Amino acid sequence: MIPPSDPPTGSPEPGRLRAEVDRLLDGARAATLPGGGFGWLGADGRPDPTRPVQLWITTRMTHCFALGSLLGRPGDAAFADHGLAALDGVLADAEHGGWFTALAPTPPGGAADGTAAGTKEAYGHAFVLLAASSATIAGRPGAADLLARAVAVVEEHFWDDDAGAMVEEWDRTWTTLEEYRGANANMHSVEAFLAAAGATGDDVWLDRALRVCARIVDRGARAHDWRVPEHFGPDWTELPEYNADAPAHPFRPYGVTPGHGLEWARLVLTLARALEAAGRPAPGWLREAAAGLFDRAVTDGWDVERGGFPYTTDWQGVAVVPERFHWVTCEAMAAAWALHADTGDQHYADHWARFWAYAQRTFLDGRPGWLHEADAQGRPTSVTWTGRPDVYHAVQACLLPLLPPAPSFAQACVEAGPPAAG
Repeated sequence: MIPPSDPPTGSPEPGRLRAEVDRLLDGARAATLPGGGFGWLGADGRPDPTRPVQLWITTRMTHCFALGSLLGRPGDAAFADHGLAALDGVLADAEHGGWFTALAPTPPGGAADGTAAGTKEAYGHAFVLLAASSATIAGRPGAADLLARAVAVVEEHFWDDDAGAMVEEWDRTWTTLEEYRGANANMHSVEAFLAAAGATGDDVWLDRALRVCARIVDRGARAHDWRVPEHFGPDWTELPEYNADAPAHPFRPYGVTPGHGLEWARLVLTLARALEAAGRPAPGWLREAAAGLFDRAVTDGWDVERGGFPYTTDWQGVAVVPERFHWVTCEAMAAAWALHADTGDQHYADHWARFWAYAQRTFLDGRPGWLHEADAQGRPTSVTWTGRPDVYHAVQACLLPLLPPAPSFAQACVEAGPPAAG
């Protein structure tokens, strides 16, 4: 167990966290595009007109506004519905099925254009499943039908039952499958599977989540002292040198990503609790892995002098891309709090307080959203990311201490009821 260095003490202030959730969701409303979906927010909190309409942004925003509606926030249901309309409309491939990865930038006063759609990615489709599940739990019109379609696409095209994991990327017509297999898309698929289990009542999604975690965490990360392998070939052979010449890639970086280790820690722990809530035994390795992943990411990544985690390290835990991304700190907060809630160990609460203090002084700068990227000294930079694309990680990190443990954020919001505004 890693002792926290100079940890702030004290419990989360519910009013402060709820106020931050409200601020994030209020600012996210500016991402609404008249032509459909949600845009990439720039540093000024307004949509960047040069950016394509991304599936992953529209789905994550839809998920967040569905949570906002469950929190009792006036108006958020309409923004969730706006996202659902895009997933039913401009982002849906009516000819071949599934959803476009991206749409060409929308001209002022114009409609979204699908001609720049490109490939069909597991990453984006996992978020369609998540958004549809959250919106279904929130009771939004049309969400259940969208969820049924998302389930069908995932089962037909992405879920590889022989491998017990998701394949990565198809061409638009579902004819050519990329040989690459990736942990990132599978990690977000686990989150989506947990949400789908709650929205559909079908425990097959828990079984699938467990199989993914067994492959990538119990077999993969365990063999590397809880550093998560990210990249694989078509037979799931590890590719440890993948993208060594592109170490700061936003979705497929070289080496080890401590933020993903933290995210996996939360997810395997959530899966353990979901299995138990379903009346099923949770394999003991899930909680062992949660603690191991968290401790490894903190040992390798946390800067005890300046704070923050590097984006990536090599296989010995030495930083490769030193920039700090807001989402990594968010996942550190979420994993620390989930472990504290499960174990009652103050050690994890102290870590949470330290991460939250770093987030406040580095990423909350008074502008809408959170600063996406900073250098090791905490100064804004843009080596990998520009602007503030969405609020998904920050909303969830701030919500987690306010909610009871549950398989998904939407289910936790239902169990908690609308919290009082801070």
